[in-house]
Amino acid sequence: MINEQFWIPIKLSMQVACTSLLIVLLLGLVLAKVFAGKNFQGKVILETILMLPLVLPPTVIGFLLIIIFGNNSPIGAFIESILQQSVMFTATAAVIASAVVAFPLMYQSAKTGFQSVDIGIEEAARIDGASEWKVFLLVTIPLSVKAIVSGAILSFARGLGEFGATLMFAGNIPGKTQTVPTAIYVALESGNIDLAWLWVASMVIISFIMLLLTQIIK
Repeated sequence: MINEQFWIPIKLSMQVACTSLLIVLLLGLVLAKVFAGKNFQGKVILETILMLPLVLPPTVIGFLLIIIFGNNSPIGAFIESILQQSVMFTATAAVIASAVVAFPLMYQSAKTGFQSVDIGIEEAARIDGASEWKVFLLVTIPLSVKAIVSGAILSFARGLGEFGATLMFAGNIPGKTQTVPTAIYVALESGNIDLAWLWVASMVIISFIMLLLTQIIK
């Protein structure tokens, strides 16, 4: 019988993935719109930086997050002064790690969708008196919805499966920061193969459904 020990990492992983998805969806849409519609000096360098988490080893991402948000950094110290605790080894750290690794997928999908929109349709809306934000919200996004949804699904799946950066930055605290990937690692190390298989099966099923959805909406 599946007990609470199985469900706790599942619930936490879903919460982390959903929260990080909201972050990357908002940032991804805004930044994709900015970079898809304008050419400016340094654009290639900035886009390369945004896409780096897609190719960097998770341990490198985890290390950089520790440097940026650690207790010895200005950002980390500022956050600690507000929250009265460090962001490291908390559920918030798990969300940040998931959002960082998932962001490039959302950004690239949204940008591709925006670039496929007929410029003439957007111009017609502007001629009719629509502001840039109205054009973006009522024209560009609806016409790019398939690409956006695909990016959101892939970002959710990527955030759900994040391991290396999460382990370094958020740790592996049962009931607090232990997500399914880290729980699988611990179960395997401790010889609890049956429980590890249950978590592996759950991740395979969820990932399969996510990929299947991206194929269906194409």
